Amino acid sequence: GQAKQAGQRYIVITTKHHDGFCMFDSKLSDYTIMHTPVKRDVCKELSEACRKQGLKLGFYYSIMDWHHPDYTPRRPWEKDRTAEGADFDRYVDYMRGQIRELMTNYGEIAVLWFDGGWERTAPEDLQKFRDIIAMARQLQPKMLVNNRANISGDFETPEQFIPATGVVDKEGRPALWEVCLTMTTGHGSFAPTAWWGYDRHETVFKPADQLIQTLVDVVSKGGNLLLNVGPAPEGVIRPEESERLAAVGRWMERH
Repeated sequence: GQAKQAGQRYIVITTKHHDGFCMFDSKLSDYTIMHTPVKRDVCKELSEACRKQGLKLGFYYSIMDWHHPDYTPRRPWEKDRTAEGADFDRYVDYMRGQIRELMTNYGEIAVLWFDGGWERTAPEDLQKFRDIIAMARQLQPKMLVNNRANISGDFETPEQFIPATGVVDKEGRPALWEVCLTMTTGHGSFAPTAWWGYDRHETVFKPADQLIQTLVDVVSKGGNLLLNVGPAPEGVIRPEESERLAAVGRWMERH
């Protein structure tokens, strides 16, 4: 409801971030929301709500996984987790299975939004990712795929900044692109990093007029704006974020 009132046309939800925790009912892992006291598939609930509101739904999925034993490389800070016996091909099978679940169990999906692919750029890895994307497109033929599996996708994804002259392809023609932007500014726990997730210490949010100006700037250059909310642990959108969404919506109604 809040998304629709804000004038949004589509939503992208983080189904699995770098930490490997799944916000959906995956049969391939116990590290999911279904194995917590919540026991609800929020991706399913969101897909139904989007259909009801006439919004398109996209799925973010992190290629990088700090929890799965077969994902390598390990982080420098992972002293307690050996990589011995890890088999990246097994991880690719897991990822393929999860993408299949996401592309099959939630109705029509508008966007597949990869992230965290920058660690695995060897040609053989990229080929594995290409195969997974081909499978996903077969299951969701109308869907757009972003560019963060290190394979040229359907659209570019500048993060936290607006390209000065928009985005063009190799031939100089306007390309599809989308800015992803936080409402937070990074004045919380670890300044100056603005978190995508919830940070209870964050007190400074971009003002509504700045967000509206950003939207106008992006649209004038042919892009889309993917504006982030980091819901609180109870699953609610914080009042600071709700207020800004409502202000953008009021402006959108007139313009």
